[in-house]
Amino acid sequence: MLCACSGEQFKFEDAPRSPESLATRDFSASGLSSRTGDWESKFEDTQVDEAESTLRDALSLNYEEARALLGRLEYQRGNFDAAFQVFHGIDIKGLTPRMTRAIVERTWQRKPRTKGDIISTQEMSMHSVSLLLEAILLKAKSLDELGRTREAAKECKIILDTVESALPNGMPEGIGEDCKLQEMFHKALELLPKLWTKAGCLDESIAAYRRALVRPWNLDPRRLASVQKDLAAILLYGGVETSLPPQLQVWGATTPKNNIEEAILLLFILMRKVASREIDWDPEIMDHLAYALTISGQFEFLAEYVEQALPGVYNRAERWYFLALCYSAAGQNEAALNLLKKVSGCSEAKHKPHLPSFLLGAKLCSQDPKHAHEGINFARRVISSHDQTKHFMGETHKFLGICYGNAARACVLDSERVALQTDSLNSLNQASLIGHKDPELIFSLALENAVQRNLDAAFSNAIMYSDMVAGSSGRGWKLLALVVSAEQRFKDAETIVDLALDEAGRIDQLELLRLKAVLQIAQEQPKQAIETYRILLALIQAQREVQANKFHSEVSAERNLETQTWQDLANIYTKLGLWSDAAICLDKAKSIEFYSSRSWHKTGISLEAQSLYKEALVSFSVSLSIEPDYVPSIVSTAEVLMKFGKPSLPIARSFLMNALRLEPTNHEAWLNLGLVSKMEGSLQQAADYFQAAYELKLSAPIQSFV
Repeated sequence: MLCACSGEQFKFEDAPRSPESLATRDFSASGLSSRTGDWESKFEDTQVDEAESTLRDALSLNYEEARALLGRLEYQRGNFDAAFQVFHGIDIKGLTPRMTRAIVERTWQRKPRTKGDIISTQEMSMHSVSLLLEAILLKAKSLDELGRTREAAKECKIILDTVESALPNGMPEGIGEDCKLQEMFHKALELLPKLWTKAGCLDESIAAYRRALVRPWNLDPRRLASVQKDLAAILLYGGVETSLPPQLQVWGATTPKNNIEEAILLLFILMRKVASREIDWDPEIMDHLAYALTISGQFEFLAEYVEQALPGVYNRAERWYFLALCYSAAGQNEAALNLLKKVSGCSEAKHKPHLPSFLLGAKLCSQDPKHAHEGINFARRVISSHDQTKHFMGETHKFLGICYGNAARACVLDSERVALQTDSLNSLNQASLIGHKDPELIFSLALENAVQRNLDAAFSNAIMYSDMVAGSSGRGWKLLALVVSAEQRFKDAETIVDLALDEAGRIDQLELLRLKAVLQIAQEQPKQAIETYRILLALIQAQREVQANKFHSEVSAERNLETQTWQDLANIYTKLGLWSDAAICLDKAKSIEFYSSRSWHKTGISLEAQSLYKEALVSFSVSLSIEPDYVPSIVSTAEVLMKFGKPSLPIARSFLMNALRLEPTNHEAWLNLGLVSKMEGSLQQAADYFQAAYELKLSAPIQSFV
């Protein structure tokens, strides 16, 4: 039978021991030959040795080959324990050198044999090698099914070690055309890391994935992409940090330094394959890439890859929403809002409203007062929809309340301002009925009540917020301290700040230190305030030197704090009459941020204190040219104009009225307006203005609430 199948002339009188008998064909479990059709009952009724003997006698197989075929049958029947027992009888360790030698010889002799070739009885055929590799693979799978996963991984590793020792430079082209060697090896490449992962040995799993990728093993694009994706996933979520071994660090300074960088590199490669249509679109790749770039702060790169997604992957609203999330996370809220406006534009009017986009738009607008009215429109569109959930409703009312409050602060008409402030508190209270356990909502309520000088309600909400976040929020402590300072309890506010310093994060700690110094100034303790500012500057400098890799928002926050610190120090030295020290501090502030309206305002204050009124006016003008609505410079300009006598009073009054339009609770503007009225002879009007200034000062915080 074997001679007929192969067309070659062999003599089997002596039952040859060579595996060459398998070179004639690759047997399958379902069709050994026409003579094996009645064996199934025999396998069920006899022992392994009898079945093995039958195979060897009938098909002229050697001991290992017969066991390999019998084990395959048992595995396919689901008899994993029996299959393991059969495979266990094969001396893999003894056969490995011969298998390696056979693979090496196969790569040297890449030409078919002729009928006249004499085959050495010691040479193992490639079909025999393939059958034995399959036996090892099925043995590993059987062990896995029996719950012995670690042993299964060790067995599977034998296949990789054997083939890799024979083919150190990778799999040659065409080697899998007439045997199953390549197929078995590819299955082992994919199985081994999964077995190590299942066994909980993530280090070995990552090493196995890397092993599958470092050499050209002729994996088809789909399989190769699957291995790359799985490696990226385990690098991202495995929780084990494994650096590349020295032999793989071949890119010099651009070599990935940690798991995240290696995963991002793999995912970039996969996205390039998707873009070139080498592999199909896989949403998991984008999910992994979004996670990796998010935790590394590379939101702009993520936006680029979202834009590269082929048409049809996302619909337009989803694509714009995804991009808006990327740009908002990168701090580019204007770009994000422009995209979200497209979602709400006329081009999408016929489509179902994309509520997440509207909600994100309301959230972004709530963070910028100049977009308050757009935020109100976004929020109203969500409320008018009938598809919103209870959670969406609560979030929408929260953002709507914040936008109402921001719009009120920018409003010109008093009646409109009062109406918007009322709507703000109503919306926030409505949100609290839906999501009363939301700490962000409680903070917004506390802030709005504080801005409207409802100090008792603000204090209660601030305490509630601190309890909800277990005292871990620096801005919560800061708001509480400001509310207490608005009650003119500066010592209590400083105590709150001292408590908060132990709980706050890095940036919050710096802001709280500055607030402590401001409170010390309010208590007329300039020496203590200067010392606090010195500590603050030292911390900023130390963190700048130690932490090189920081988000842009953190760097910007530190720069702003440093600038404000030098400005505050200049204010102290101005009050003490130390003009040169004040000038040095202002120069420091301007070296960090030259176009700062507050720096030029403090310069004007210093010049005004030296009776250099014209120079002071120039500084205030520069400040207002940078920020036309900067209220302190508007009020200070009016103060200087008042010093020029009655001809300048109408201009001063105009400046003060503009300041009150922008900030109705500014007690200094009311005070100076009273002085203008007094100088003009309107004593009753002046008395009313002084009364307003007095009452507002009693509830004025040491710093602005917003």
